[in-house]
Amino acid sequence: MQENERNYLLVLVIGFANILVDRITKILAVSYLKGNESIELLNNFFVLCYAENTGAFLSLGRNWPPVIKYAVLLVIPIIVCLCVVIYCILKEKNKIKIILFISIVSGGLSNLIDRIFNDFSVIDFMNFGIGNLRSGILNVADLSVTFGIVVLVIYQILKDKKIY
Repeated sequence: MQENERNYLLVLVIGFANILVDRITKILAVSYLKGNESIELLNNFFVLCYAENTGAFLSLGRNWPPVIKYAVLLVIPIIVCLCVVIYCILKEKNKIKIILFISIVSGGLSNLIDRIFNDFSVIDFMNFGIGNLRSGILNVADLSVTFGIVVLVIYQILKDKKIY
């Protein structure tokens, strides 16, 4: 198997797994949380509550004019995601970076699937925090993007310092 074929397979497996887990959790959120009270776990550290976000991170852009909203929150992200996937398949040699890039991209693509098929709304259902210090309401795709970016930055710092 050639390098590009191995990369393609890795992209497919990581991307499919990330999107599948996000889709399943969103289906469960709609089935069990929509229209119901929040579920507080671990002394209110973790809260499950249904929300639909028509903007980006923390609802940024939800009130933008439709043409701007579609361009910035749908068309441009799709183009960027496709470019990263192509780069990972054809150019990237480092398997760890491929996994991290595709985790980020697949989280983004899964939220884009929501936008396309759910009247531009992304389903969110998790909130973390202690007391008044809380995250926004997010989903598994958001976690995939966030952890992918954080681990990629840490990996690159350690690699640059020759620790890894």
